[in-house]
Amino acid sequence: MWGKLDVFGEKIIRSYSVDAFRAIETCMPSGLDWTIANDVKGSVAAGFLTTKVLCLIESLFEYRVLKDIRCIIFVERVITAVVLQSLFRELLPRYSNWKTKYIAGNNSGLQNQTRKKQNEIVEEFRKGMVNIIVATSILEEGLDVQSCNLIIRFDPSPTICSFIQSRGRARMQNSDYLLMLKSGDFSTHSRLKNYLTSGDVMRKESLCHASYPCSPLSEGLDDEEFYHVVSTGASMTLSSSVGLMYFYCSRLPADGYFKPIPRCVIDKQMGLCNLLLPKSCPIQTVCVQGDIKNIKKKACFEACKKLHQIGALTDNLVPDIVFEEHDVEEIEKEPYNDDQPIFFPTELVNKGSLDSMTKYYCYLMELKQNFDYEVPVHNIMLLVRNQFDMDEKSVNIELEVDRGTLTVNMKYIGLIRLNSDQFILCRRFQLAVFQVLMDRKAEKLAEVLCDHTLGNNSEIDYLLLPSNYVGQSPLIDWLSVTSVTFSYEKACKNHVNCNAGMIQIKSGLVCTCMIQNSLVTTPHNGHAYIISGLLTNINANSLLRLSDGRLMTYKEYYEQRHGINLCYSQVSFLAGQHIFPVQNHIQRCRKQKEKESSNALVELPPELCCVVMSPISISTFYSFTFLPSIMHRLESLLLATSLKKMHLDHCVQNVAIPTMKVLEAITTKKCLENFHLESLETLGDSFLKYAVCQQLFKKYQNHHEGLLSIRKEKIISNTALSMLGCDKKLPGFIRDEPFDPKDWMIPGYNCGSYSLNEETLCKAKKIYVRGRRKLKFKKVADAVEALIGAYLSTGGEAAGLLFLDWIGISIDFTNIPYERHFKVRAEKFVNVRHFESLLHYSFQDPSLLVEALTHGSYMLAEIPGCYQRLEFLGDSVLDYLITLHLYNKYPGITPRLLTDLRSASVNNNCYALSAVKAGFHKHILQSSQKLYKDIKETVESFQELSLEYTFGWESEKSFPKVLADVMESLAGAIFVDSGYNKEIVFQSIRPLLEPMITLETMTVQPVKELYELCQKEHYDLRKPIVSHEDGISSITIEVEANGKVFKHTSTACDKEMAKKLASKEVLKSLKGANFS
Repeated sequence: MWGKLDVFGEKIIRSYSVDAFRAIETCMPSGLDWTIANDVKGSVAAGFLTTKVLCLIESLFEYRVLKDIRCIIFVERVITAVVLQSLFRELLPRYSNWKTKYIAGNNSGLQNQTRKKQNEIVEEFRKGMVNIIVATSILEEGLDVQSCNLIIRFDPSPTICSFIQSRGRARMQNSDYLLMLKSGDFSTHSRLKNYLTSGDVMRKESLCHASYPCSPLSEGLDDEEFYHVVSTGASMTLSSSVGLMYFYCSRLPADGYFKPIPRCVIDKQMGLCNLLLPKSCPIQTVCVQGDIKNIKKKACFEACKKLHQIGALTDNLVPDIVFEEHDVEEIEKEPYNDDQPIFFPTELVNKGSLDSMTKYYCYLMELKQNFDYEVPVHNIMLLVRNQFDMDEKSVNIELEVDRGTLTVNMKYIGLIRLNSDQFILCRRFQLAVFQVLMDRKAEKLAEVLCDHTLGNNSEIDYLLLPSNYVGQSPLIDWLSVTSVTFSYEKACKNHVNCNAGMIQIKSGLVCTCMIQNSLVTTPHNGHAYIISGLLTNINANSLLRLSDGRLMTYKEYYEQRHGINLCYSQVSFLAGQHIFPVQNHIQRCRKQKEKESSNALVELPPELCCVVMSPISISTFYSFTFLPSIMHRLESLLLATSLKKMHLDHCVQNVAIPTMKVLEAITTKKCLENFHLESLETLGDSFLKYAVCQQLFKKYQNHHEGLLSIRKEKIISNTALSMLGCDKKLPGFIRDEPFDPKDWMIPGYNCGSYSLNEETLCKAKKIYVRGRRKLKFKKVADAVEALIGAYLSTGGEAAGLLFLDWIGISIDFTNIPYERHFKVRAEKFVNVRHFESLLHYSFQDPSLLVEALTHGSYMLAEIPGCYQRLEFLGDSVLDYLITLHLYNKYPGITPRLLTDLRSASVNNNCYALSAVKAGFHKHILQSSQKLYKDIKETVESFQELSLEYTFGWESEKSFPKVLADVMESLAGAIFVDSGYNKEIVFQSIRPLLEPMITLETMTVQPVKELYELCQKEHYDLRKPIVSHEDGISSITIEVEANGKVFKHTSTACDKEMAKKLASKEVLKSLKGANFS
């Protein structure tokens, strides 16, 4: 009947603040554009700013010349820190790019900061992302930033200790320490002089005692009980144990609804103290008896001793998580060399000399056109000295052509032996054809045709030759190959009795049959053309229509344009075609061109042409234009095979993984091919997280969620994975650039622009390095995850675990018993039957259900733990199950869609909404007034939502993460209780997640959709403007498109929701805009 208890006095504080604001508001200028930073000196004159603040601003501006300032401003009160930060955020962007944040103790209840948030700000300060920190005394000790070059004491130090400690934060050489002192304040001035004098005295005393041997610490602690660690010398006294206990608890997992602190229950009559510790602490209670005056200290002292004995405090008497965090920081600092090799397959390299009869392995490339075109393709024979060690009997490659697709089927045919003359002939032919195709001019062709030893020292040694193979010998179309030996004298001699007739070319009369399928050059313009026949209806007197519509004869045209007088006016012209362009035919989404102007027919006067290769058909040249793309794909497949063999050599079991899957896993999106690693990376990432979390959960049963998360990060972070990948020389296999035919190395062409260096992979296996490139460590980590996905998707979890073991992550799924000290009568706290009915699962150990529903704020001694560990496990299980479900449900889905589906399905909002629909919020064991309030508001807003807005990104409300945590912890509880059976988990949890997002119901996350739209249309997406006030985030998204500015500001309880809402509105405006 008294109404709701206002525990924190929120109503009184809010009411007072509103009244105070109204009183002050009458004295302040109005207008949306006015801020106190517009005119600083004017604001001082008006009384809005003090001269002390003006002095601080002017002092800071004296350091504007510093390129990389790191400044800490020490203040006495929390409110001062908050206000100065707000002022600097308004003022400083007008004059510099300095960023300001504040750090203050969280005991005042004003603008509370978690320990995690404070650590994040300190880390940003170290990295230079924050330049100025306004801090209370909380930062006077413990912060070590080597680049800190300015300390300002806005408020004087209250003690000599505070003075020395704050001055010690300036680590950088030649750093400054500024003391702000009010003019005429002689008392404070005298105190500061004493501090300076005391500092000099302490320095002299320290130097005097530097040579004295240290006496054991125990000699000075005779009057107080202490605990000493022999191995490190670390000690703890009865007095210091209280601070250590609070420090340990501050490093336990927390959220916005509770802060883990120890709680003492003292019975003065009995002289007893019962120390209650947070749920995530490995020990729950410590009971001591003794003198009431020191009994709290004694309880903390005994608790710290026990924590050290079980390893929760290290031998340095600091929380174990501090050591683990330091370990992670050291791993992150490990240098990564982004200069990485590009591997080249051994099978295509030969460093040996030619024999009189050299053995070659023959692979037939059968080319099939899946489109209509007047120029057909024909088969190609690949000759290599090393047989391919590929599992697949044949290789299928599909190429993208302007007119459709071209299918290549490559299979092994047999052996062939070539003598040295045949080899030189084949190499000359190969070099000549590729030289013409790549250069498309005649300049260098003569050099290739005349030099019989060209490329003898080439390291890349294989032959690509036209083939007329139809199931029997010969394998090679020798007639086309010998076209490289064409000479005018030889042609005249061999065609004396030919009935085809003669035709006059630049070098004389030749038989028309020799020129109809030939390669000619025209010296007057230096071009090369492929001749497919005679144009019997066109000669020098025929009319030619120019681009401007004028008509003139060919004879007149050549005379005016080139200064050439055509002598044989009645001779039919030759039907020539430009050299086909060599393109990237493995790039996705190649669009069909409306007209092929580059390959249009060219009418050539025979008397201007020199035959350089004959007989050779237009089909041969057309077929050879695809070979650079085919060989690039073959090189990639051979590298994927080598990588696969490296793993198989390590495995005892035989794991059959398709080479194309491995290739997909080492191909990045940047290659612009029809496949890339993103889908496999998504799958591998979820399995890796699932496997590692399960291993850690079983192995470290006394570790709280914070420790487990850090250990997980040490294993699965991008830095850790890239280090493992580099140890296995994975970067050399990764394909991270689109294929450029200009960079393709023509086999047999020793131009000196590249060289191959031998490198050992493993077990004496060799590979070659053909160059180096820059490769980010994230790409290596992505490839590791994608390879996990490749093995998992084709060989199951066993294959995935084998690959993890090879890469250096040992996972054992042995069912280790979960030793729980959780003796509680579950029915007393939870309606077990109701939950078993809801989950369609009967618990063997119902206490797991209690643990899964207990929030950290529920400090009841009967329940010894909270849901955090189960949530840690359940999060990874649900993530993996849903990702695997989507991957199998949509086997042909694009990587982008799979990623979007996973992101839309595996997120806190989806889980939280499902928890509310199932009514889980009614059963959460918690004692946080704020959590109760937030859950109540969530349930009320949920009831207002229509069904279509209860999944995906459509929700415009952010929900307490606790609701999602409970869904994950219940999944973890079922997983443990069922003997780690993930199928049972999915059967129980999936109905609660319905309706699950499908391709039909999915909408793209607005932030991502806006980013992709701006990229596609080349709109200017500006950096979001972010602000925080009273726990509310405000974000402004601005896009300039075709000269128009689209802007929207949204507010929400968290930054991500505000960004999503603002992006959604800008998207709506852009889509509705008329840019015509």
